[in-house]
Amino acid sequence: MKKISAIEMTMKLVGGKWKCLILYYLGGGARRSRDLLALLGISQKVLTEQLRQLEADGLVEREVFAEVPPKVEYRLSAEGRTFLPVLEVMCNWGKDYDSRHEGLVSPCSQMNQR
Repeated sequence: MKKISAIEMTMKLVGGKWKCLILYYLGGGARRSRDLLALLGISQKVLTEQLRQLEADGLVEREVFAEVPPKVEYRLSAEGRTFLPVLEVMCNWGKDYDSRHEGLVSPCSQMNQR
């Protein structure tokens, strides 16, 4: 197997438009897919694809409740929680960048709301 750099591994696991945002919102606690859809404004197909990849990589856990209708919740796994400090640094960097340029963003708070 070909070795890759650590940054390549990170980008493989959390790169793309949606994965960091999904991890960010799950950092606040378990959520149903409909909640993530509302927060992200993406299609069900894209969300399902991203959640499956995050689950396959061990960053997200899926729990199905035996109810009618079925209830499914997603939460960060123990491995996924290790990424929260990285997300916090990213949030702070985005806030600092914005303060020097646009002044349009609010501080990150989703990870601390639950």
